[in-house]
Amino acid sequence: MEIDVVNLGRMKYKEALKAQTEKWEKVSKEEERDTLFLVEHPSVITLGIRGKKENILVPEEELERMGVSVVQVNRGGDVTYHGPGQIVGYPIINLKHFGRDIRFFVERIENTFIKLLKDDYGIVAERGDKTYTGVWVGNDKITAIGIEIKRWTTMHGFAFNVNTELSHFNWIIPCGLADRGVTSLEKLTGRKQDMTKLFKRTAEVFCECFGVTPNFVNFNSTEE
Repeated sequence: MEIDVVNLGRMKYKEALKAQTEKWEKVSKEEERDTLFLVEHPSVITLGIRGKKENILVPEEELERMGVSVVQVNRGGDVTYHGPGQIVGYPIINLKHFGRDIRFFVERIENTFIKLLKDDYGIVAERGDKTYTGVWVGNDKITAIGIEIKRWTTMHGFAFNVNTELSHFNWIIPCGLADRGVTSLEKLTGRKQDMTKLFKRTAEVFCECFGVTPNFVNFNSTEE
C-alpha cells in the first residue's frame, strides 16, 4: 500500500491544523489515500483534551509578548510544546486499512523512533506506559505522541525533538509530568543535526514500520 508523505516545511500550527482537517475529511471517506504530513512549527503550546492550564507555567500575556500562541486541540494528552528544531508528524491514516487496531497504530509510531535512534545513532530508547506515553531515553522524553481518532481515521501524531531548544519546555510541565525530563537528538549526540536529512529519514522509518510504500512530496528542503 502506498502513502503520501508530504513535507510542509515551516508552517504555523493553525495552518497545519487546517491542512490536517481538510485531508482527514477526504481520507476518512476514502476519497484520497493515507497521508503523513511532516512539519516544523514556530514556537507554540498546545493543550490536549485532558490539558490543564496550570501546567502552563508562564503567564499567557508573557507568551504573547514572545510571539508564542496557546492552542486548544482535540488530541489526547495534556500540554506540549512545538518549536523550531522539532519534527512534528501528522499521520492521517484510515485504520480500516490496519484492522481498526489503535494499539497497532500507536506502537508503530513508537517503533519508528526506537528503530531510528538505535539504527542510526546507537541510542537505546523505549516506549512509555499508560502514564508515561511517548518514546523515552532513560527518564527523558524525546518523542511525544498525542492522537485523535474519528471515523477510524487518525489526526495529530508525534513530535520528535531533534535540535529543539529544550529550555522552552520550562514554559510548561510537559504532558503534565513534573517528575520526568525532555531531551533531544542534539543533546544526546552533542551536535546539531541536519533537519533536511532527518525529515526524510523519519518518513522512511515510519513507512518501514507501517509496511507501506512512501510517495514523497516536497522533500527537497525543510525551508519555506
